[in-house]
Amino acid sequence: MASTSDIRNGLCIKFNHDIYKIVEFLHVKPGKGPAFVRTKLRSLTTGRVLDNTFSAGHKIDDVRVETHNYQFLYAEGDEFHFMNTESFEQISLNKNILDAPGLLKEGTSVMVQVNTETDLPLSVDMPSSVILEVTYAEPGVKGNTATNATKSATVETGASVNVPLFINEGDKIKIDTASGNYMERVKE
Repeated sequence: MASTSDIRNGLCIKFNHDIYKIVEFLHVKPGKGPAFVRTKLRSLTTGRVLDNTFSAGHKIDDVRVETHNYQFLYAEGDEFHFMNTESFEQISLNKNILDAPGLLKEGTSVMVQVNTETDLPLSVDMPSSVILEVTYAEPGVKGNTATNATKSATVETGASVNVPLFINEGDKIKIDTASGNYMERVKE
């Protein structure tokens, strides 16, 4: 058992007969009344996100998890296949468990959280950013904008990302996996 003071991003808890991962939280202490913790929880079985408020000192059931390093192999429909880099055993996970399945490239290293009681994978922690090549981008005309304008570009994984007008096909770009936004152009 843990209390609301132990809440942090990435913590897995049992709540409403399901296992949830805390996506974000905010400890609020109003001027009048008791303190409370606002959380955004994502179900690890359905992928649904819900907002919940815990009162200060509330007891929560945390789930013991182990983190293992896995390598993404390939996707087949809604199933994504990973290999443990230490034991070389392979697992397949549904794309609901993944935060940004469209940004996974073959060979990417990810951290998989596994429930120690049931040995079932709970969630996949992607790297903070990925470098992907632009496979399609409409040509941007210079001088037709006064502010920062963006256009849609398709990267090698098939995902669509909004990029600045100066990005062309064949450029490598860095993408934030948490938000799916363009970060910078990468020179190699």
